[in-house]
Amino acid sequence: MSKIRTIDQLQNTLDSEFSWRLKEIANLKIVVRTSENMNKKTAVRAAIPLLYGHWEGFVKNASTYYLEFVNGQSLTYKELKSCFVVFGVKRKINDLVSSKNSNVSISTLEFLRDELNERAKLKIESAIRTEFNLSSKVFSNIANSIGIDTQAYEARYHLIDESLLNRRNHIAHGEYLDVDSEGFRELADEILFLLRSYKTDIENAVSLEEYKISA
Repeated sequence: MSKIRTIDQLQNTLDSEFSWRLKEIANLKIVVRTSENMNKKTAVRAAIPLLYGHWEGFVKNASTYYLEFVNGQSLTYKELKSCFVVFGVKRKINDLVSSKNSNVSISTLEFLRDELNERAKLKIESAIRTEFNLSSKVFSNIANSIGIDTQAYEARYHLIDESLLNRRNHIAHGEYLDVDSEGFRELADEILFLLRSYKTDIENAVSLEEYKISA
């Protein structure tokens, strides 16, 4: 995939990322609904880990695409909101905190003092960590790290942790879990709502240039 530098490139990438997930979740709902009674519970159990995979995958990828877009705007560290600056200077800050070497401490302070006027170079690779366990806490941390307000999501944190993540973990560990097809349909609709909301929040942040400190 080419680098994301323009709003159109980011929009198209997010649209594509969401579209195939939307279609697959719709297919999961159809499979669950049309399964024979004997197989319906098995279909639900198989569908929940896939549904979780779409939740984790979209949040991670959409967040990374946004970071890549911000990185491609040729802005200085001083022009970016603090949450984005962290992706460029976190290693330097860690060096300052942990090092007992005066030369390292001095060079780090000089960087923070002088090079914040330089073009920002954000560390994109492995910047967004879902920890393979995208709980509401991990999601909140990721969203906050790219400047997305999580207040609107908080009402669904219990659903994320219990209805989705906890069930996925039980199934992944080979435990029996009884979930009816109607319950799965409602859960799938809620997860789609969350994914669509996150996509919209990122799109709005880009449109309003909320990644800039002056926004």
